Amino acid sequence: MSTGELLSIEPQELQFAFELRKQISCSLNLSNRTDNYVAFKVKTTNPKKYCVRPNTGVVLPRSTVNISVTMQAQKEAPPDMQCKDKFLLQSVVASPGATIKDVTPEMFNKESGHQVEECKLRVVYAPPRPPSPVREGSEEDSSPRASVSDNGSLNAADLSYVSRAHVERHEPQEGSSDVRSVISKLTEEKNSAIQQNNKLQQELGLLRREAKRNQGGIPFVYVFLVGLIGIILGYLLKRT
Repeated sequence: MSTGELLSIEPQELQFAFELRKQISCSLNLSNRTDNYVAFKVKTTNPKKYCVRPNTGVVLPRSTVNISVTMQAQKEAPPDMQCKDKFLLQSVVASPGATIKDVTPEMFNKESGHQVEECKLRVVYAPPRPPSPVREGSEEDSSPRASVSDNGSLNAADLSYVSRAHVERHEPQEGSSDVRSVISKLTEEKNSAIQQNNKLQQELGLLRREAKRNQGGIPFVYVFLVGLIGIILGYLLKRT
């Protein structure tokens, strides 16, 4: 933190996580620890490359203002990731109750006798932030995936691993032998029940056929007996 008589500036360096073809932003905090209204102005050695919002303004007594500095997308990286750009923050005591409309370039002219406080800030390129790590799922919820090489083919080691994992997944577990024995026993009981049912059906059919024959024989015996009785009576009548 740079502490002047008027404003405290944090940080003292403008750090950008440099990435090609991407806008990058960072921020500055200006803290006014005095009882005065303080006007400020931000300048840079490369104004076409950066956008500063706000680049001028007023910091009220005992308050803080945040400044956003955006670097335009760059087509190429500088040698050794070193940047020579500089920023200059100027501050001066403003009249009580001053607003941004009251800030003029003349206020920051030292030749006019104004007491201008200046703070130089350099630009630093930091490496891009690494992507947030992907949380790996448990082995039960995730399946192995093979990586793909640049030419679109599966790596041999990954393919072997996937095949082995696929076979292991479909192999029976240790307790499956008990399950097979139970299934085999139930199948035998089912076949035995079917055989007994077929046997009962056959016996029932025989009983039905015998019952039909018996029902057909009763009238024949009756007719035979009646005929026999008739013959005996006729013979007796003839004798009498």
